[in-house]
Amino acid sequence: MRRLRISAISYLNTAPLMWDFEHGDAGREFDISYTLPSACARALEAGTADIGIIPAAAYTQIPGLMVLPGVAIASRRPVKSILLVSKVPTDEIRTVALDTSSMTSVALTKILFEKWLGGTRTYSPMAPDIDKMLAQNDAGLVIGDPALQIDRSRHFTLDLAEEWIRYTGKPFVFAFWAVREDALREDSLLQDALCGDGRIRPSASRSDASVRGHDLSAAFQQSRDHGLAPASLDHIAAEWAPKLGMSETDVRLYLTENIYYQLDAACLEGLQLFYCYAAEIGALPTAPEMNFLDNPKPCVAESRV
Repeated sequence: MRRLRISAISYLNTAPLMWDFEHGDAGREFDISYTLPSACARALEAGTADIGIIPAAAYTQIPGLMVLPGVAIASRRPVKSILLVSKVPTDEIRTVALDTSSMTSVALTKILFEKWLGGTRTYSPMAPDIDKMLAQNDAGLVIGDPALQIDRSRHFTLDLAEEWIRYTGKPFVFAFWAVREDALREDSLLQDALCGDGRIRPSASRSDASVRGHDLSAAFQQSRDHGLAPASLDHIAAEWAPKLGMSETDVRLYLTENIYYQLDAACLEGLQLFYCYAAEIGALPTAPEMNFLDNPKPCVAESRV
């Protein structure tokens, strides 16, 4: 039996989500790698990862995914780490460099311009180097840790979560955990324990599924909860503050005030609105229905002929 492969994002805002996998026993159950959001999505699409903290936009483009419920990287206020940085006021922006690390924020940028900020602009993909971006464009989209390190006193800046909330009144969901259905079916422990639609067979014991199956969601929810405990946040702040040139206080505030880690009803409403607008302007394909890896429901026992 091979271990399920997790592709996680190598940004500060993922650190609380990975707490149990890095500091607890859960890590022994998985093979873990770290990458950028867009590369995480590509790994799931290619089948080189089984579980990923995928950009919300990727769910519209990769078939056969199940969403692990309850956990997200979202925001209900300014997020600080998704910035449109420009050398001119917003209404004078004509060209925008788009961070190649991003999928969701690229679509969000296009939605904001198309619906509320004066119409479409000319976009070009670029690596997240704000000086090079602004040397060739009026503005640049920068996400994640590079955005946290931007000196906002030197530029015009828009916090894209803040703008979304201003115009829609809803939270914004940047990423969530998803698992490939094929990976669950391929897992030798689950082949006999799961029905064809991913639910637990009545004859299967909880130990058959181990951390997988219906316990998979709980493992990721518990890791988030443990990562947001005060002692864990102190540890994360001490580790990440010198990496990013931030104070430990600012790291804690970012993780507890700017980032929201629940995929709750309000976030799901915001996510559906994002998908609707993105499809409307052609930024993303129409999103499929959200397919959650829920708590197990017993399937009908198979008939014997």
